[in-house]
Amino acid sequence: MELSLKKQLEKQPNTWISKALTVLFIVIVIVWASKGINFSGIKSNGVDIAKNVLSGILHPDLEMLLTEVPALLLETICIALIGTLIGAVLAVPLAFLSSTNIMPKWISVIGLFIIAALRTFPAFVYGLMFIRVTGPGAFAGVLTVSVISIGMIAKLFIESIEDLDTKILESLDAAGCSTFEKIRYGILPQLFTNFVSTVIYRFEINIKDASILGLVGAGGIGAPLIFAMNAFNWDEVGAILCGLIILVLVVEIISTKIRTKLARG
Repeated sequence: MELSLKKQLEKQPNTWISKALTVLFIVIVIVWASKGINFSGIKSNGVDIAKNVLSGILHPDLEMLLTEVPALLLETICIALIGTLIGAVLAVPLAFLSSTNIMPKWISVIGLFIIAALRTFPAFVYGLMFIRVTGPGAFAGVLTVSVISIGMIAKLFIESIEDLDTKILESLDAAGCSTFEKIRYGILPQLFTNFVSTVIYRFEINIKDASILGLVGAGGIGAPLIFAMNAFNWDEVGAILCGLIILVLVVEIISTKIRTKLARG
């Protein structure tokens, strides 16, 4: 027994050189990246500001938390929800056009290029662009969330589409089903769960993005947050942050339950 185990271990490839080179490469990358970070120390009043922020979170303005914050959070939810739905609708045809198992290679390459281009710019850049077009407000936030959602949702949709079981489609084709029937009974049942789960997951992310977009004037709770911070009203900052924490936790709990239920059928 020990002899056979020893022979088996001897047959295993000796990969310590490749592992050592990998570790060395990672160390070199970390050292190289750290060279570009200039740490000039903490500001003289940085610690005091951090204490004030923490104190504001622990002692929030309860009147604002119970009156103004819910309305701001509702606007943030609406921006994230509408933007996610629009992005998901636009991502569906783009995902099908970019799937290599459905479309010719040259069409899928164009679709993947469009998706990569949409994912290149951060939400702040899109927010500033749309604010110039529509003016500040929630509508600019909806447009921004829609565009930044398309890239990620389409990419995850493509993975689901390329994992389709083509044998089911072949069986339906052999049974004489029409194109609509193949989509209805062969494609949608396979994609529905993954598509809905992806959209819910993106909605969680968009809740946070919609909160941040308010900092540039694209609606949501971010604008009052930056105003309160600039005015050093730390109790108001605490009220807004408490509201955001509660919102994110509630959305995450609900979305996790929904996605778990979808995964289990």
